[in-house]
Amino acid sequence: MNCIASVSLTELKQRRQKLQRRRQIRSLQAMWRSLVVSGMAGGLCWSLALPYWAIEQPQQVDIEGNEFLDKTTIRLLLPLSYPESLLKLQPQLLSQQLESTAPIAKARVIRQLLPPSVTIQVQERRPVAIAFPSTKSVQEAGTSEAEVGFLDEQGVWMPITSYTGFDPDTKLPTLKVIGEAEQYRHYWSEIYQIISRSPVQVFEIDWQNPANLVLKTELGKVYLGSYSANFGEQIKVLGKMGSLSDRVHPSQIDYLDLTNPESPSIQLKTKPSEPKNPSTAPQE
Repeated sequence: MNCIASVSLTELKQRRQKLQRRRQIRSLQAMWRSLVVSGMAGGLCWSLALPYWAIEQPQQVDIEGNEFLDKTTIRLLLPLSYPESLLKLQPQLLSQQLESTAPIAKARVIRQLLPPSVTIQVQERRPVAIAFPSTKSVQEAGTSEAEVGFLDEQGVWMPITSYTGFDPDTKLPTLKVIGEAEQYRHYWSEIYQIISRSPVQVFEIDWQNPANLVLKTELGKVYLGSYSANFGEQIKVLGKMGSLSDRVHPSQIDYLDLTNPESPSIQLKTKPSEPKNPSTAPQE
């Protein structure tokens, strides 16, 4: 019995020692792993902090997706000072900075280590109309250029100065809108979609008098009255009048009245009365 007890105690002691050695080995392995990972991370941070991992000049910032603004203009919008460390560069902040600029709707910033560069993918706001202030606003402001800007399809107003870097090959919008933006901003998206589908070309939308929306079209002036849910129907009726120019020359038309789309009317210009020829006057 004493022998069995002695053997059991010896085995227990050996097992305990083995477990302790295993724990020590695992602790050493974990410590080495931590040291290796820390060393690699430190080395990476150190290497990224070297001048090689920095943007030295604006040409290392590539711009993709731009159509209206040239690359130089977009680069100037970035709050970067060269050389700029890639490690310190914050893509999200750069995206927010660009998106806060009216002509850019969305921006995505991608960093690249080899070779050191930054790629910026932008989605621009496409200008579809030129917005002019009302005559009253111009008179009050004392200048005709203070509030001139562009409108995109959603009605976002953008100052013309924000497009100083226009690509010279880009075609600018020809549609004009006159009036205060607050009066039509909420309806603009629907208005533009309807007008852009009209077979009759619209050159100008005059919103200076909210009680009478006036369009300048290839058929002449069109009176619509105040803007309402009938706008789509009014433009549809205008489209059906496209052949009107075959019967009446546009120069003879004073305006088309589509205030009531169910009963459109044409107002012709009154002919000036011809003066009598003195030579044909009756002789006394």
